[in-house]
Formats: sequence, structure tokens, C-alpha cells
Amino acid sequence: MELLTISVGDRETIAARTDERSAVIDIGSAGIAESMLDLAARPATVLDEIRKLLANPKGALTLRDYSVRAPVPVPKRNIFCVGKNYRAHAAEFGRSGFDAGAVGGDEVPEAPIVFSKPPSSVASPGSPIRVAADPYHSVDYEGELAVVIGRGGSKIAAHAAMDHVFGYTIVNDVTAREVQKRHKQWLLGKGIDGYCPMGPVIVPRSDVEDVGALRLTTTVNGELRQEAYIRDLIFPIPELIATISRFITLQPGDIIATGTPEGVGVGFHPPKYLQPGDVVAITISGIGTLQNPVV
Repeated sequence: MELLTISVGDRETIAARTDERSAVIDIGSAGIAESMLDLAARPATVLDEIRKLLANPKGALTLRDYSVRAPVPVPKRNIFCVGKNYRAHAAEFGRSGFDAGAVGGDEVPEAPIVFSKPPSSVASPGSPIRVAADPYHSVDYEGELAVVIGRGGSKIAAHAAMDHVFGYTIVNDVTAREVQKRHKQWLLGKGIDGYCPMGPVIVPRSDVEDVGALRLTTTVNGELRQEAYIRDLIFPIPELIATISRFITLQPGDIIATGTPEGVGVGFHPPKYLQPGDVVAITISGIGTLQNPVV
């Protein structure tokens, strides 16, 4: 099952479909939940109600009836992001000279590196990535699996962490590299308005048998740049949830971007930064493809 936030005319609602080829059902109008944040806060049994609607679809929407938004268009809080969470990416980033936090260049972190992107950075599938927002012309892509929290909590044990996951989506942690380097921190270079495309759907955790087996790829104009399995994360999802919730109480609808694999633009020599006319497509098996043009 895939969960979406959509616009129907001037109305925003949440919807569901069995897969990207099937009919879309407006579950907001059915009274199940008012928004994706509302849905994430509901007990897991709400998914059974949605499956009943999908089994007997009435009033299905066609592609010309709606447009797809980010699944959580305006998060309640900043998105939690994890830096250098794939070994090969930690090494390439260290070699790039842009890693202001590294001591020797390519060290694997001893603990998760957590930073954030503000809600205003969220953008919809298909929305343009604007390179003009970076005065240094150093815009880069980072394909990532994102975890959406369902049941919140504090000091969540790693062995119980997956019970707090509502579902999974895709984010592009777009980054202005020179801003990141010059300011020696990650918020400004990664928090620019529209620099967090998200979507196109959320797949409930219960529909993903083995999240580690999901394969992530990123292409730019059809050229494969990134490829990894989620099992390659240095710090897996339960450890990320346990670490963050040890210090910050997680709330329903919180989003954790789990990190990007090797193959970002800054890792090439010379760097392959995004240019107007490029198209970035991030695919995660079992979830779909997040595609955005560059202008």
C-alpha cells in the first residue's frame, strides 16, 4: 500500500493506492484522517480501514484529477538528518575537502552525526531544484531513505524502535556544498528553501518485509551515480531512533533521513554539481522514484 498527500483543485487531502499503477482513493474525504501527520499519529489499526477502502474502491481519482505533494508537506518540526552513514560515502566526503568536522579526513563516525533541515526545505516530487539559491553554484544531490515516526516516545530502546516506525519514503538531501564548507556546519547549506524534495509516497512499515533489502539508486540525466542497499548503513534505523530519542522526544510524523551512499557530486574530480536542465531521480525498491528537475 502507498500513502500520498495530493492536491485536488485547491484542496489538499491524503490518499492511498495499492501501487503506482492502481486507482487513487481519497481517504481524507472518507473521514479516516485529516492529514498525513494525523494519520501517522493514529493506531496501526487505521491501516486496516484503508485496506478495506482499497478493496472496494469507490470514487477513484485519475491522474488528471490530482497532483502529488510531498507526503508530509509541512512537517511539525525540523527533519532529523544523519551524516556520513555509509562507509564509502564517509570516505569520499573526507577526501573531498568539504568535511569541516573530520579530523583526519575519512574517519567512520563513532556515533551517529545528526543535523536537521527546516520544514521550509520540503518540496514536492517534480518541483524544481533551484541552483540560483546557492550563490556559489555548488548544488549537490543526496539520495536517502527516510523514516516517518508513528508512535512517539523518549529513550526508545533499539530492540523496540521499529515499533515506532509508521513508514518509509524518499528524500533528496540537496546541499549547497560551498555554503556548507564556508560556514563549517551543515544547517545553512542543507536548509535552503526547497532543498528537501520528498516522496512520492509513504509505504507503511508493515508492508516492508525487510527494509535492509531495499536498494537505493540515484541517477542524474539517466547516469547512475549512487547505488547501495539500506543494510549498508553504518548505524541502522533502530540505532538512529534510539540515539535521537535518548535526547529528544520523538513525535508522530517526525522524519529521519538516514544518510546517503557514495556517489554524490562532490565526490568526483572535478565535482559534478547540478546544472539547469539536469533531472535527478532517486529510486528505492518497494517505494518508488522521486524525480525533480534542476533549474
